[in-house]
Amino acid sequence: MTGSIKNFLNQLNENQLQAVIHQGGPAVVLAGAGSGKTRVLTTHAAWLTQEQKISSDKILLITFTNKAAGEMAKRIQQLTGYQLPYSGTFHSFCARILRREGQALGYAPNFLIFDTSDQQSLLKQIYKERNINPKKFKLNTVKALISQAKNNLLDVDQYQLQAEDEFQQEVAKLYRTYQQHLLEQNAVDFDDLLFNVVTLFNHYPDTLSKYQQQFDHVLVDEYQDTNKAQYQLTKNLSLPQNNVYVVGDFAQSIYAWRGADYRNLFYLKQDFKNLAEYKLEQNYRSTQPILSAATELISNNTTHPILKLWTEQKTGEPIVVMETQSGEAEAEFVVNQINELRVDYQYRDIVILYRTNAQSRAFEEFFIKSGIPYQIIGGFKFYERKEIKDLIAYLRLTVNDKDSVSQERVIKLGKRNFAEFHNWLTQIKQKQDINLNAPHELLTQILKKTNYLEKFDAKNTEDEERLENIRELLSVAAQFQDTTIFLENISLVQDEQMKDLPLGETANRISLMSLHSAKGLEFPVVFMVGLEEGLLPHSHSLFDKEQLEEERRLCYVGITRAQKKLYLSYATNRWLYGRDSQARPSRFLAQLPPTATIRKQFVDGFSQPTSINHDAANMNQKQTNKKYLLGFEMSETDLDALLNDELDIEDFLNK
Repeated sequence: MTGSIKNFLNQLNENQLQAVIHQGGPAVVLAGAGSGKTRVLTTHAAWLTQEQKISSDKILLITFTNKAAGEMAKRIQQLTGYQLPYSGTFHSFCARILRREGQALGYAPNFLIFDTSDQQSLLKQIYKERNINPKKFKLNTVKALISQAKNNLLDVDQYQLQAEDEFQQEVAKLYRTYQQHLLEQNAVDFDDLLFNVVTLFNHYPDTLSKYQQQFDHVLVDEYQDTNKAQYQLTKNLSLPQNNVYVVGDFAQSIYAWRGADYRNLFYLKQDFKNLAEYKLEQNYRSTQPILSAATELISNNTTHPILKLWTEQKTGEPIVVMETQSGEAEAEFVVNQINELRVDYQYRDIVILYRTNAQSRAFEEFFIKSGIPYQIIGGFKFYERKEIKDLIAYLRLTVNDKDSVSQERVIKLGKRNFAEFHNWLTQIKQKQDINLNAPHELLTQILKKTNYLEKFDAKNTEDEERLENIRELLSVAAQFQDTTIFLENISLVQDEQMKDLPLGETANRISLMSLHSAKGLEFPVVFMVGLEEGLLPHSHSLFDKEQLEEERRLCYVGITRAQKKLYLSYATNRWLYGRDSQARPSRFLAQLPPTATIRKQFVDGFSQPTSINHDAANMNQKQTNKKYLLGFEMSETDLDALLNDELDIEDFLNK
């Protein structure tokens, strides 16, 4: 055994070692959060080449992101002195195959890869050619449905056969035209990279056999995040040797909205008999109080196996559960707590995690007021987001119609909408039948008159995020009585955002990010905010078991990012839809272990202590959810319409 490999093997715990020296046949490594999965996967690859004498070009190592692929390549190089020739992301590997073999499908080797912007531009061209109504067939929705079809391996003919109504039939036609245009331009989109390779293997057995013979071992990271196309690729390439080796964790499957299916770990057992299973449950990241809370929470899921995480760090700081009276009070508490933590921690050690990106706004404003440097990971700062800048431009024009910068931005949104907005503004100024000083009322009317919300489809994940940002803007506006002062406040926030940080402080900032963006990261101090029914779990999941379990997995991912200190906070009141509405603590708080080391705090002067009922999880959740939704002054009729997808956000706002 070579010295470097022996040294690395000696550093592994017993379960890690057994997983690393798996000699052949199918295997799944169930790796809990912080259990060293990347070390196991890369050491296994190195062990195959160094000890089993498997040629490096006979190993295929696949992961999901370029960052992860780079980290794994670096580790393998440290262990072996060289890189694996076939190592990278699913998409980069498939692009490589298509460059070589794509002519069989009609693609020249120099094909282009269209990004999201390119896709949108192409669809807009098709809409124009075919005179498609973009209000009836929203572009983002159509793009998402085409992507979904490809990830589920449905070609244009299969999709058309499954189309049940007029809408789906039109999408099928758009899908067909879209693919024809791509082929004519010698271009593919990202979904095509996977879809076309699966198609190639299905139609050309000799090509499939060529690559099956190329690889003796297929290793896949983050297997719980694979979709149908990725599963099929893994399965095809692993035959006939059956040396498939995957690493994953059911409890960290949080990307169903992107097509990921944690059940692929189950399907693997069906398709590969005698599948060896290894469990990595020793955690090297967090203290036991944090792990106990995470395990107890995720144990409420019943559709997948649960790993019981443990650590040798038996003692640790108690988890703090904080109740505040409002979202602003919550943000103020976090800022005050961070100032206290600065004795022992740097800003870079601290992260704030939230369910929706719109929640960043209150924290950003308090950080700016307090002079605390921060960065938004995986997104824009609140007032830099496109939909917010659009609506602010409209609002600025109501105050000053000579604002040429805002006028130019609004005209770009559509000349017809601008004309209607201009006529409406002229009329209300003449009639004075609307309070121009009330920013919330103005914004609500602007949304109506410009049909701005028609741009979005609440069923599309990206659009739903934009709608949540708009709701947050309405909630902020409702707290001001004067539009000029409201706009002035935004300008001051913007001005502070744009300021350069002091020299040497560029990397030392608080991180703010969504729970989805936090996967794979770790921080000494974690603040999870907004643990309320309707936020976490999200309102869309309240009546669907599968979605609710994914929300719980999302909460689990957030908790397991914490190394030393974990704060969980919620507000009893929160501004939503322009109203100060009652909020309820998340059911996930009630599912933390009663015996865990948890310190409950309540901000003096903001709210009175209320207990978290650990029996709440056994209540009739539907009634709880109804009460929660009705807490936002929503009638029973509106509630039923909302749950049946008969009430859109724009209709609710119009009310």
